Amino acid sequence: MGPVTEARDAALDPAEMREQYRTAELAEQDLAADPMSQFARWFEDAAKNPAIHEPNAMVVSTATPDGHPSSRTVLLKHYDERGFVFYTNYGSRKGGELAANPSIALLFPWHPVARQVIVTGTAARVGRDETAAYFRTRPHGSQLGAWASAQSSVIGSRGELLARYEELAARHPEGEQVPVPPDWGGFRVTPRAVEFWQGHENRLHDRLRYVHQDGDGGPGGEGAWRVERLSP
Repeated sequence: MGPVTEARDAALDPAEMREQYRTAELAEQDLAADPMSQFARWFEDAAKNPAIHEPNAMVVSTATPDGHPSSRTVLLKHYDERGFVFYTNYGSRKGGELAANPSIALLFPWHPVARQVIVTGTAARVGRDETAAYFRTRPHGSQLGAWASAQSSVIGSRGELLARYEELAARHPEGEQVPVPPDWGGFRVTPRAVEFWQGHENRLHDRLRYVHQDGDGGPGGEGAWRVERLSP
């Protein structure tokens, strides 16, 4: 191995990759009364920051009943006092895992501002009217894509996928209403705990977590939220 190769390998060593976070303190007294209001504050900050690409991108983690986890990046499409909503094919891996085990985790990784939001809770399907209303807002190509892809299933080739799409495009040309796929729809995540993570220098990060008092409720349930500080 020559000196150039050694220098390149050293530069790519993840053990040598470090960054000092220099941000404002996140104090308990500065938090909103509930996690969804606090999320709205941080999401607005992220959405206005040009350095953050797709601020609504979140890592969604699910698991089988016997504990085998899986994760993927999904786009948040709505949030309110009831929780967080995303859409997917119900026959996908995450759809199947949530049908068997509704426990779920969400992670919003806003790296440019050294912030993360970590949500744990349960997921349930939204109503078909809510799904249909959102489906109508999707671009025509995305509506066709929801029909073309049997998400998470094995496919022979990309050509096979494109052929399905072209067949659907011929059947439902631009400007024509595309029906909502029966196996496609939304999940609403009702949080049990929401952690707001703010990075700091020397890895002395702020971690403030809202926990629902009754242990299995959420924004719409009985009880209140308590805030606890976690060691970084």
